[in-house]
Amino acid sequence: MPGRLTPVTQRNRHASRSSRVGFLLLVGFLLLVGVMGGSGCGTVRDEPSRIEPVYDRTTGRLELLKYDANGDGTVDTWSYMDGARVLRIELDGDQDKRIDRWEYYGPDQQIEKIGLSTKRDGKADRFEYYEKGMLTRAEVDSSGDGRIDKWEVYNGSRLASVAFDTTQRGSPDRRVVYGPDGSARLERLP
Repeated sequence: MPGRLTPVTQRNRHASRSSRVGFLLLVGFLLLVGVMGGSGCGTVRDEPSRIEPVYDRTTGRLELLKYDANGDGTVDTWSYMDGARVLRIELDGDQDKRIDRWEYYGPDQQIEKIGLSTKRDGKADRFEYYEKGMLTRAEVDSSGDGRIDKWEVYNGSRLASVAFDTTQRGSPDRRVVYGPDGSARLERLP
């Protein structure tokens, strides 16, 4: 179908967002260093900063970085921090005041999980899980009832299988398995 995204193009679209987030992390860190390093220098800024750090009032530890990614004057990216370590990032990519993307980072600062609001309603309905920066699996609530009904498994950069709950029982009853050669077979699950 024209305009329809295949699982591979959807994955690539999400991967490019991860690259954007990595860039935002770098920019945020550099701006943070600039804010902290230049705070006592008496410099005058001609334009308002696009990043606003929030510190714990008791410990002085960095808790949150609010960032205006597109420079329109509205915060659209929130990086929840534990000092210099990123815990979670929330993004409002379409500027509708609802979060569209939630990213969770491990102690090694590698992305572990991404939640996406594919319907742009502020509710996560797709969850992607990563190991060493690679997408390994995804879970989807395609019906919007709050229950997972689609499971994707990846082998390297290849979609290996997709399982579906077509009877709303809470577990998959059908699975499509994709071979490395592009073949596919349908399985009925007990």
